[in-house]
Amino acid sequence: MISFWEREHFTKFNFIVVGGGIVGCSTAYHLAKRYPKASIALLERGIFPSGASTKNAGFACFGSLTELADDLPKLGEENLLALVEKRWLGLQKLRSTLGDQTIDYQNNGGYELIRQKEIPALDRIDYFNQLLKNIFAENVFKENRNLVNQFGFSSEKINSVVSNQYEGQINTGKMMKAWWEICAQQGIKIFTGCQVTKIEEQQMVEVEVVDAADGKPLYFKAEKVAICTNAFSKQFLPNETINPGRGMVMITDPIDKLKPKGVFHYDEGFFYFRNVGSRLLIGGGRNLDMETESTLEPGINPKIKQRILDDITELILPRQSFSIDMEWSGIMAFGKNKSPLVKKVTDKIVVGARLGGMGVAIGTQIGEEIQRLLND
Repeated sequence: MISFWEREHFTKFNFIVVGGGIVGCSTAYHLAKRYPKASIALLERGIFPSGASTKNAGFACFGSLTELADDLPKLGEENLLALVEKRWLGLQKLRSTLGDQTIDYQNNGGYELIRQKEIPALDRIDYFNQLLKNIFAENVFKENRNLVNQFGFSSEKINSVVSNQYEGQINTGKMMKAWWEICAQQGIKIFTGCQVTKIEEQQMVEVEVVDAADGKPLYFKAEKVAICTNAFSKQFLPNETINPGRGMVMITDPIDKLKPKGVFHYDEGFFYFRNVGSRLLIGGGRNLDMETESTLEPGINPKIKQRILDDITELILPRQSFSIDMEWSGIMAFGKNKSPLVKKVTDKIVVGARLGGMGVAIGTQIGEEIQRLLND
C-alpha cells in the first residue's frame, strides 16, 4: 500500500530501466548524459544484480582461438568480425567510462590451453590473425610452448599455449560498485529488491512491481522503458529466443607462489580461470550438462564442480595443494548464435539482452545502443 506522496513523487519518471547490471547501468548513464534534466529510475530485482554482472569472472576478453573457430561456421566471417569488434570497442568504452584504476584493469594477457584434441586449431592461427587485422594493428594470437612450464601446468596434459596480448582482467566488484556510484552521481534513482512482474504500454508505460512490504502490486510509470535483464527478459518477451545459461565459479584461498597470471581459457572457451592476486578463480563447464544448466535458478552442479576440481589438480596446479574459499553461480543468456538482442519492442519499449556470456565486453556498448533506440 502506497501513499499519495509516494505515488506522486516516487513512481513517475521520464525513463525506467529494468535491470541493475552492466547493461542497465550503462543505459541509464547514457540517458542521463544525453538528457541531464530527465528523471530516470533503475529497478533491480535483487539486493545485488541478479544475473551475472556481479558474479562473472572479470575477464576483459573477446574470444579465444578455438572459440572463434567454433563460431565461424555459425556466423560467417563478416558477422564474426563485427561481433569481435563490438566486444573490443565495448571493452574500450567500459575502461574509458569508469577508468582503469577504478575497475582495477590489468593487461596481463589472455591465454588458451591447447591439449591433444585442440592441436589442429594451431593451423588456424595465421588465418585468424589475418582476419582480425581489420580490427587490431598486430597479430592477436601467438603459440608459445614454453608457457606450459612457465605457468606450472601439466606438461603431460597440456601440449602448448596460445597467447593473446590484447586481453586483460578487471575486478568485477569494483566495476559494478563504480557503475552504481556513477549512476547515483547522475541523479539516477536506484531501487533494489524491486522485482518487476509486468510491463504494459498504455498512455505511458506501466511497470508492475511486487511490494516486498505487503506482497501487493505497486506501479511505476514512465514515458519510455528499457528492458535490460538479460536471461530474465524472456518473462516479458516470450516470443524472443532468449535461453538461460548458468555458469558456476569457484575461488581458492591464497596459494603460495601461484604461477598463472592473466586470463586463461580451454575447451572452446567453456572453461576459464585467472589469478585474483594469489588466488585462483576458475569456472564454466556448462557444456558438460547443457540441459541442467539451461536454468534461471542459481545453484552448483556437482558434476561440473567435480570436473573443475579435477582440472585444477591434473591440469593447472599439478602436485600443488589448494583449498576452495567460495563457490557461486551466475545466469547468462544465449541465442542460436552469440549475436546480442538489441531492438525496439514498441515505440516506447526497447530490449537489450542475450549477451552470450560477454557482458563485461559488450555491456557498456549495448547500453549506449539502447539509449539511441529509445530516442529514435
